[in-house]
Amino acid sequence: MKFEFLFNNVGKQAVCALFAAALTFSACSSDSNPEPTTPEDTYVVLSGNIATQTLSARNKYLLSGQVFVRSGQVLTIEPGTIIAGERSSRGTLIIDRGGQIMAEGTATAPIVFTSNQAPGDRDRGDWGGIVLLGRAPVNLENPSVEGITPAAQYGGTSEDDNSGVMSYVRVEFAGIELTPNNETNGITLGAVGRGTTFNHIQVSYGGDDGIEWFGGNVNGDHLIVFGTWDDCFDIDNGFSGNLQFGLSVRYPSYADQSESNGFEWDTDGDNNLARFKTTAVASNFTMIGPAIRTNDVNNSISGNYRYAVDLRRNVAGSIFNSVFVGYPNAIRMNQSSVFPNYVNSSVDNADRGVIANNIFYARTAGVISGSEATAPVASITAYLAANANTVGAGNDFQTAQAYQALGINPDLFFGTGLRVITQYPSTQNFAVTSGTLATGANFDYPKFREANRANEFDTSVAYRGAFGATDWTRGWTEFNPVMAAY
Repeated sequence: MKFEFLFNNVGKQAVCALFAAALTFSACSSDSNPEPTTPEDTYVVLSGNIATQTLSARNKYLLSGQVFVRSGQVLTIEPGTIIAGERSSRGTLIIDRGGQIMAEGTATAPIVFTSNQAPGDRDRGDWGGIVLLGRAPVNLENPSVEGITPAAQYGGTSEDDNSGVMSYVRVEFAGIELTPNNETNGITLGAVGRGTTFNHIQVSYGGDDGIEWFGGNVNGDHLIVFGTWDDCFDIDNGFSGNLQFGLSVRYPSYADQSESNGFEWDTDGDNNLARFKTTAVASNFTMIGPAIRTNDVNNSISGNYRYAVDLRRNVAGSIFNSVFVGYPNAIRMNQSSVFPNYVNSSVDNADRGVIANNIFYARTAGVISGSEATAPVASITAYLAANANTVGAGNDFQTAQAYQALGINPDLFFGTGLRVITQYPSTQNFAVTSGTLATGANFDYPKFREANRANEFDTSVAYRGAFGATDWTRGWTEFNPVMAAY
């Protein structure tokens, strides 16, 4: 994959002159609280295999090359700690299965993983991101993570496996092509079990997918993918976890040549029907695509954008109570193995997907039947209508008035007013207090009562999409990390 720079050079020299001090690196320490505390322009370097230790918020840390937390080791990170990935060595943090990360930030002191570049010089793909591995089921035999050397394998039989805690964590400018056609994401989750805590996560300006799940069954909530390059939430290889309250916002002018989507869900790349299905359940997502129509003019977006939801190869995941706006196309069911998983009464209920009570507003087309699919568009459209989904496509569904009627502020689109990359408001308000989305959530579907799903969703909320009257992004997020001073 070739990376196109996000940021032009206008003003860079002036910005970077303020941050011209050279970095001084100190050696990695395995002490729980390394001393002395580091001055502002110095990092504590982490490299290779690191022993059980605690990273102190009094220091700043640098991931140099591929950094491993091996089986039996625990990496604890204090709230407010800053960890930078080194661009020159493609710094990457890998938590092996059997290892743990205890990254428990707070709403007032989030843990931040970011680029080691100076403010104004940061770009997507600056470093390799976080790879979190576990021993939960995955529908592949002895899989390993792309691009990691030595091979980092994941998977097993422990559904309750515990890889630690990631809570109130930001990951910025991560995800990179480590070797040809082998990419990491902002956060890569391989067979992570439900004993793991994963919530209040923001992944910004990723060089590949925002968050990608390969098998496993970890539950997640309050998840944000902002301005990433490829897909926002990518799910593969039998992932069966429960996800609630998610937000994504796309930058209009760049997307991956492999096609960039909101949800891209798959069971496995070989379309092997013998492997157990991806049956994830997602509810209350707000997916804001790259396109908006203002003053009767469509903004220019990358031709590599495709689908708000792309369902592929025997997938049987479920989506409820969510809203998808601003993508060229609303939903595609690709391959002949997909549609039967939603309409065939002979499919076991646990392996049958449900798409219900969602709103899709697209720029060009509502429903796409993939080139390898046998279900006609009319059949998919009828299924969606019968399950209380609203699908609209065309200019009438791209106006500021249409979004306001939903309860979405049109200024939430990155393309509004031809913003440049550093101009997305850091204090944007995502709360929905009126409009169609403010009510209408439905949790009466049997899917919410299945084993390992009952009691895993907040069924008290009345709103569709990720937000009601409270904006849960306030305080711990950053929507202008390009210029943030760490």
